[in-house]
Amino acid sequence: MPAVTASDITILPRVVADPSARARRVKKITTAPQGYEGEGFPVRRAFAGVPMEELDPFIHLDQMGEVEYAPGEPKGTPWHPHRGFETVTYIIDGIFDHKDNHGGGGTITNGDTQWMTAGAGILHIETPPEHLVMSGGLFHGFQLWVNLPAAKKWSKPAYQDLRASDVVLLSSFDGGALIRVIAGEVAGHQGPGSTQTPITLVHATLQPGAELRLPWNPDYNALVYTLAGRGTVGEDRQPVHTGQLSVMVDGGVLVMRADQTQESRSPEMDVLILGGEPIRESVAWMGPFVMNTKAEVLQAFEDFQKGKLGTIPVEHVAAEPTAPANILDVHGAPTDLQEG
Repeated sequence: MPAVTASDITILPRVVADPSARARRVKKITTAPQGYEGEGFPVRRAFAGVPMEELDPFIHLDQMGEVEYAPGEPKGTPWHPHRGFETVTYIIDGIFDHKDNHGGGGTITNGDTQWMTAGAGILHIETPPEHLVMSGGLFHGFQLWVNLPAAKKWSKPAYQDLRASDVVLLSSFDGGALIRVIAGEVAGHQGPGSTQTPITLVHATLQPGAELRLPWNPDYNALVYTLAGRGTVGEDRQPVHTGQLSVMVDGGVLVMRADQTQESRSPEMDVLILGGEPIRESVAWMGPFVMNTKAEVLQAFEDFQKGKLGTIPVEHVAAEPTAPANILDVHGAPTDLQEG
């Protein structure tokens, strides 16, 4: 799991938590079910079973892989629409191409992030490059959906290309954990991602036996997803392992510890730490659209069918259908209307 690494962690800025700050307690731990999305690549659906009010401002999180593809096996998604939120795709291992009908896109690889604001509406496609399809190889990453408040759901679509070299690297106080700040602020250090909704997004790697005490905005929610390895969360050391999400509440410090003994296939503990300012608005979500009301979701489907979200760029029309056979079947989105 390379993502972004540091040649010498000892020279990085050290994160020190206020010793008087209260550590957040663990409200619940859930285990992500496994499934497939797009053309058939494996995912863990990290937010399954967690109420929307505990996720706010987040909507959806898929851990994609970790999978070792044979030649000809790498999968992607066909062209599909979005409206009303932002997608954040972070690649840990492997390569992924993104294109959208507003000119955004590019290739991301180890430690890179593509941040797409769907806003009023966009069409996009995510696929492995042809050379990876031919050769096969390791693929691992995640995609996060960040909700937009009603006032920003109709904003102009936008795209951010965040390179691995842009990510802010920090160290835990004892040097046992590497902290990658992708967006938001940690201990006065600002990540490169520009967010429409105030959030903080961190990928941290803890060496066996290491502890991470991470200062956290008391006004934000806090979710800790274990990408790999084993350890504990909270001061009371509740055990967690790969594919588990911890909902943390009440306090200004997040506490994580890696077990002293790890499996050979996951020699370190990797966690995705995310939180943000709750929007506290009604949510209506079906398929690729996240709006505030059922009527707005139905309008989004109608607008897509009428071509109001745009069209596939000419150079891709011959190779791609106008839309996936079922636009509900993208990123594990619900096929029934979800309201909260």
